[in-house]
Amino acid sequence: MRIGILGSGEIGGTMARLLTAAGHDIAVANRRGPASLTGLVADLGPRARAATVEEAIVFGDPLVIVAIPFGAYDTLPAGPLAGKVVVDTTNHTPSRDGAHAELESGRTTSSELIAAHLPGARVVKAVNTLNYKYLLDLARPGAPREERTALFVAGDDTEANRLVTDLLDELGFAPLPTGPLAEGGRRQQPGTPVFNRPLRPGQVVLAP
Repeated sequence: MRIGILGSGEIGGTMARLLTAAGHDIAVANRRGPASLTGLVADLGPRARAATVEEAIVFGDPLVIVAIPFGAYDTLPAGPLAGKVVVDTTNHTPSRDGAHAELESGRTTSSELIAAHLPGARVVKAVNTLNYKYLLDLARPGAPREERTALFVAGDDTEANRLVTDLLDELGFAPLPTGPLAEGGRRQQPGTPVFNRPLRPGQVVLAP
């Protein structure tokens, strides 16, 4: 699969490593530009390339991973992302992203705000519950599902959810659905029982 990755930090860089190791071609972009990604791309090998944000979005067919700080979500270009499956890996961190009254009141979730900003995209919330060290260390391709670490998938588009679920399974995790974007995204937020806890499928208890 051709996958665009927006963000080259801990989560973006980790996903780039897991995806290229699994045989996928990626284009990775960040706000500093392709020249800043030379070392990362060289380390990842021939399946990776540095790109501008626009180039990475075009390259991702049909999937683009968003791994930027949540506070920068309004910089995502809605037009180019229309029609794409957009994997939202972000979490709202007030100390980094600033206050968001809508989120702090519980009226909405970070993923719903991103989906509203990208009305033509098929947004799926995933890969947001574990830190990058867990992601690197706990991927177990080929292991029985019950022995894998759970990751969670929330979204409103059945086909997009299936695509992300299959990809996470291929990478060596046990993907579990949490529901539509509003309810499921809420069950995956910081402070929930599954957040940053490496759980096997049989250990998972989702918030109501």
